[in-house]
Formats: sequence, C-alpha cells, structure tokens
Amino acid sequence: MNEMRAALYDRFGPPEVLYEGTVPVPDVKPGEVLVRVLAVSVNGGELPSRAGKARLITGRRFPQRTGVDFVGEVAEVGLSVTGIQEGERVWGLLGRRFGSAAQYVAVRHERIAPAPANLSPVQAISLVVGGTTSITALRDKARLKPGERLLVRGASGGVGSVAVQIGKLFGAHVTALAGAKNLDFVRGLGADEALDYKTADLSGQGAFDVIMDTVGTQHAAYRRLLAPGGRMVAIAFDVENILPSVAYILGSTVHGSRRVRFSSRIPRPELLAELTRYAHNGDVRPVVDTVHPLASLAAAHRALEAGGVRGKHVVQVV
Repeated sequence: MNEMRAALYDRFGPPEVLYEGTVPVPDVKPGEVLVRVLAVSVNGGELPSRAGKARLITGRRFPQRTGVDFVGEVAEVGLSVTGIQEGERVWGLLGRRFGSAAQYVAVRHERIAPAPANLSPVQAISLVVGGTTSITALRDKARLKPGERLLVRGASGGVGSVAVQIGKLFGAHVTALAGAKNLDFVRGLGADEALDYKTADLSGQGAFDVIMDTVGTQHAAYRRLLAPGGRMVAIAFDVENILPSVAYILGSTVHGSRRVRFSSRIPRPELLAELTRYAHNGDVRPVVDTVHPLASLAAAHRALEAGGVRGKHVVQVV
C-alpha cells in the first residue's frame, strides 16, 4: 500500500477546515518503526495550531497534519532496531511534529513502548499525553513530595484528569479546579477537594506547594498562590498573548522564591514504559469523553473547543 488516510487541512481556520485525505505511507528510516495506528487523541495544542495562532512554530506550508500521540501495532521494523517485533501493540508520541492522526506513522524506536495489555486502544490513548506530561511535570519539574499541597488547574481535561491521579499516586493533597458540573467527576478521580474555577476564592484556601497549570492564562495571579519555595509548572501558553506569556514564564524561572517552570510534551524514553506499569497496575485509569471516527475529527476539535471535557476526545482510526 502506497497511500494512507490521514487528517489534513489546507488553510488555517475553524474545525471545519479539517478533512480526511490521502498521503503517502511514510518510509521507514534506520532506527525507526512503522506503526499501524489504531487510535489517537485530540490535544489542546492542536487547536491553536489549526487556527493559525502558532504559525511561527508550524509554518505556512500546506497541507498540514494533526495528532501527536498514538496507540497501534508495529507494521515494520527499520534497520538497527532491536527488541521490537512486528505485530506488537505499542503506544507513543511523535515529538515536536504533528501527524499521528493517520493510518500509519513512522517514529523513532525510543519514542514507543509496549502498550498496557489490560486496556483497549481507545482506553490507552487517553493516558499517553496526560500521563507522560503529569509525571514529568509533577515529579521531575516540580519535585512533588508526599504530603505537599497540589493545585491542578483544568482538572477535568485530558491532562488534568491524569494529573489528579498522578498527584494522589505521589502522595500529595490534591485540590482540583474544574467547572461546576465536573466537580463530582474530579473527586471520583481522587481529588481531596474540588472547586469551581469560576467562583472559588482561592486566596482563602491557603498556600500551595505546587500548582500544575494546564490552561495557560493568568500565570502571575496563580503564582501568588504559591507558598515561599513553591513551584508552578505550566504546560500551556496563553495563545492570545504567546510572547508575553512565554516571557513571563522564562523570567520567573530565575526571579523570586516562587518559580514557574514550563514542561513540554516530549518525554524521556523510559517514561512511556513507566506509564505502562502504572496503567497495568491500575494506579492510573483511562478517562475517555467521546470516541470519534477519523472522518469526524472536526467534530472532536469543535467539542474540545466548547469546553467542559471529561478526559479525552479520542479518534479511532481503524
């Protein structure tokens, strides 16, 4: 097979610019693996990219692709790759590029790991980005300790819903910020406290040791909620004010006793294997909002933009 189905767009704009088209099946270079994709998820960073708000990063060449994570089966193993077999179920991330929303993806072998055998592809994909991001942000960036107070902003979303679980796994007291209709939902994920982000008086909650921000706005206001020596990890920028948002985060890494750190979506190779263990042991559980076919990716983008999501919008490719 020389061509495959893939999600594409030929111009920046609303979700309706997305369509299912055909592109060549990628060649497998030495050190790479070709994966037949079974499921991907829709992630927040894909929305401003599709809308053209991140064109300094994505460029202006079309057609452009979407999708960063995947669960699938190994279809071909490139030269110099060992320990990976054709037919093996794997999950992974592309890195700094988009394009996993397709029938096949070629990826460096160190960016995949065996997927948890106890989860379906649809279930598993809901954990890939949220799990690797949360472990990196809370353990490696913030160095979250047992007994510390953790605030998760955007706690019902694709990353936040996993961050609540990882925070509890690491022994923190977790306060979850979410919409009013999702408070019981985040409590069910293990949050010790759940607060409506629209009405809560956070200044009366006491200082937090760690804040995980999945929203990307009001960094200065949330930074003031940190205890001295507290750490805030931001995984998103303010897409309407990207340069000031980036400048604030960079400046806060070196000034003041309350630091803001930025965490990207690119995990170390062993992190995926660690997430596999957590999922297999039931330490984190998948949270799927809605499953969409590849041809309806626009509907998935539209639903994520509407807000109020519980976990992940998943795209089933097969």
